[in-house]
Parts: sequence; C-alpha cells; structure tokens
Amino acid sequence: MGKSMTKSQVAAHLASKFDLKKKVATGILEEMAELSYREAKNSFTLPGIGKLVLVERKARMGRNPATGEQIHIPAKTVVKFRVAKAAKEAILAPPKPF
Repeated sequence: MGKSMTKSQVAAHLASKFDLKKKVATGILEEMAELSYREAKNSFTLPGIGKLVLVERKARMGRNPATGEQIHIPAKTVVKFRVAKAAKEAILAPPKPF
C-alpha cells in the first residue's frame, strides 16, 4: 500500500483539476469538514462516498483484559461512517485487463 494523500496534496489536486488557487481549494476542504461536524447529528452524506451518522450504544458488561475483572461499560453515543455502495464497488472492483 502506498501513503495516503495529505490535505495539502488533496488541495493541490483539486486546484489543478478545477483551475482554482490552492488557498481556495484548501478553504473548500476546511468548510466541508466544518459542515460535516455541524450536521453529523442529523446524518451528513457525501454523495458517492458515504454518510456520517450518530449511533447510540447500549450499556454492557465488559472484562478488564489485565485483571479479568468484570466492569460496567456505560451507554454512549458514537460517530460512525457508513461507506456508500458506489464507493465500495469502485474501490473493491477487480482491476480491468489491458
């Protein structure tokens, strides 16, 4: 596996693809992140990529791996990302022969 793209590399790619200044592309990325944080409570969808959703986890009994002692794990809200079907198919599709 190769290295993942940095924010700067993504901004540079978008800037060159859409003939924007890199500062504008970076601003768009930052605003998308802020918007997703703000709207996650209502579920935030990036079309073709996936959806941020809040999920309620129930309280449960767990076990301390070091001591083996049973512990109570309280209920909590967690953020999950559900990958869109189109993204799964595009990413996991077998490579096309030449």
